[in-house]
Amino acid sequence: MIALSLAEITEVVGGQMHDIPDPSAEVTGPVVRDSREAGPGSLFVAFVGERVDGHDFAPAVVEAGAVAVLGSRPVGVPAIVVDDVQAALGALARHVVRRLGATLVALTGSAGKTSTKDLIAQVIGHKAPTVFTPGSLNNEIGLPLTALTATEETRFLVLEMGARGIGHIRYLAGLTPPKIGLVLNVGSAHIGEFGGREQIAQAKGELVEALPEDGTAVLNADDPYVRAMAARTKAKVILFGESGEADVRAENVRLTDTGQPAFRLHTPSGASDVTMRLYGEHHVSNALAAAAVAHELGMSADEIATALSEAGSLSRWRMEVTERPDGVTLVNDAYNANPESMKAALRALVAMGKAAQAKGGRTWAVLGKMAELGDEALAEHDAVGRLAVRLNVSKLVAVGGREAQWLQLGAYNEGSWGEESVHVSDAQAAIDLLRSELRPGDVVLVKASRSVGLESVATALLETGTEGEVAAR
Repeated sequence: MIALSLAEITEVVGGQMHDIPDPSAEVTGPVVRDSREAGPGSLFVAFVGERVDGHDFAPAVVEAGAVAVLGSRPVGVPAIVVDDVQAALGALARHVVRRLGATLVALTGSAGKTSTKDLIAQVIGHKAPTVFTPGSLNNEIGLPLTALTATEETRFLVLEMGARGIGHIRYLAGLTPPKIGLVLNVGSAHIGEFGGREQIAQAKGELVEALPEDGTAVLNADDPYVRAMAARTKAKVILFGESGEADVRAENVRLTDTGQPAFRLHTPSGASDVTMRLYGEHHVSNALAAAAVAHELGMSADEIATALSEAGSLSRWRMEVTERPDGVTLVNDAYNANPESMKAALRALVAMGKAAQAKGGRTWAVLGKMAELGDEALAEHDAVGRLAVRLNVSKLVAVGGREAQWLQLGAYNEGSWGEESVHVSDAQAAIDLLRSELRPGDVVLVKASRSVGLESVATALLETGTEGEVAAR
């Protein structure tokens, strides 16, 4: 964070100083909410949770070097006390962003936010120092904490914005006002909470409404809900997608033998070829979104294409591809799942498995529940099971309760009459099955909503039948 005195922070957040001997003392380190991350020069933000009260760790963080605590009550060590800790954190982030003057890029969408955010950060990071959201810390606490990691050298700030209701993105955009706003798509994620795609579109479009007149809205030309958001902003609009009307588009899209997308990138400044290191054709749209942002920030088509071709995966459990020494390839995409990302992952699995199948290997889809689908849950799980059969996935393992049964039933009704699909009760049952049946050359996709815990399947499979170090691609 940029250096701020305790007196200035107190004024910004509307707080009161307690047990502070020197108001001119400066916070020069990170702003943290985890006491284990406190260190010299840091500011510790004390939240009261259901199980843990951050105020209880105040003496320890100060002993570790924290300059002060930002909390809701005095704690016997230097502290800035406020009525609402979350609001104070947001006010501090807004103050720092305003002081920095960095170009702020915000993005949202139903699927692909984190992967696209990682791509944008890697591409524009070639141009200037860039700070971006780690993982999926995209809510009212994670977003300001990310913004506060920026320093005087930061020129670009890339922030992912999530929403679970109307008004959430409007609030986040108020904390960190964006200059460029990117909307990826309007899909089925959280449809059970929102009530329908129209409501999701209303919430996601709050981002473009927050843009200034001299800002830029980057919109998906291939998604009618997103494209319609052009009418909701006074900012300049740039379209990305495979549509011929897109300002930034892809032509000659194809997958390599290993399942990595390649295409001809077209931007208003020229065209160049891209071959990505990531897996799955769904990354083409993410790459085009990143390219559109980079173009708006002054990068040439060749510079963008080079950066996209070099970019890798920065966040865990998102199409992480690892080949075991025994020849089994594991695709760990267990961080989260919705209908769109599930279908994209299945297509990526099939593309990756073509070479393996030519040598006798098989494709395995180990799938679990997609959460927060509301009344659409049965139809969407059924559709994924059917798609696995249509794509000729060798083996479908549906893991868990009712939703997993719907997955398996969809596959059965689509024509999986033999042993091509199976339902197992939990992650351990899936592990036992796979340990007994996997063979060299097989490619295994593991995917479900985070609450299911299928990452434990991926972890167990990496530990199975391996000797020495496992090399991740």
